[in-house]
Amino acid sequence: MKNNSGFSWELFDEAPVVGIVRGIPLEKVLKIADVYVESGLTTIEITMNTAGAIEIITVLRNRYPQLNVGAGTVCSLFDLTEAVNAGAQFIVTPIIDAEVIRKSVELNIPIFPGAYTPTEIYNAWKLGASAVKIFPATQLGNQYIKDIAAPLNKIKLLPTGGVSVANINSFFQSGAIGVGMGSSLFDKKMVDEENFEGLKKHFIKIKNQIK
Repeated sequence: MKNNSGFSWELFDEAPVVGIVRGIPLEKVLKIADVYVESGLTTIEITMNTAGAIEIITVLRNRYPQLNVGAGTVCSLFDLTEAVNAGAQFIVTPIIDAEVIRKSVELNIPIFPGAYTPTEIYNAWKLGASAVKIFPATQLGNQYIKDIAAPLNKIKLLPTGGVSVANINSFFQSGAIGVGMGSSLFDKKMVDEENFEGLKKHFIKIKNQIK
């Protein structure tokens, strides 16, 4: 397993949104990536349960040096090895897997494990998480982030699920250092219709909401 990281926090901080790509084929991902970069977004995650995920990660890494390209839905050491060898610059998990977190730390690759309760969030951070993905943030929303951020103020929180153009700024105001966005970012209708100009406007609108 080789470490290809080179994740840039500077790039991430310019537009602290992790765009989650799931189930979109390579050809379409590349067209999306073009407008993603043009709109000033910087960090993109390909879920490992996307068909051809390994190839997508490798191609994105080679073609878009101005992007942080990561792997999501990493649930095992096998997934981690595959992702790292493909060139993933950061790792995202939906759950806490101590082995995966420790190995990522050892390889010096940022890892954002998924956690929900205060205890899970604290444990993920203690294991070495670079930031903790609060997942799913759909039900409890930004008030939950605010409640968590008060006592656990040293932990970087990355709410994912339920973040939209309408509420994204409230998550940052509540103490999040970034957000994860999937279907609310990669609008299914626009992607299906290959309306990449509309998608670019949508990306810019979201980026402009971040204060």
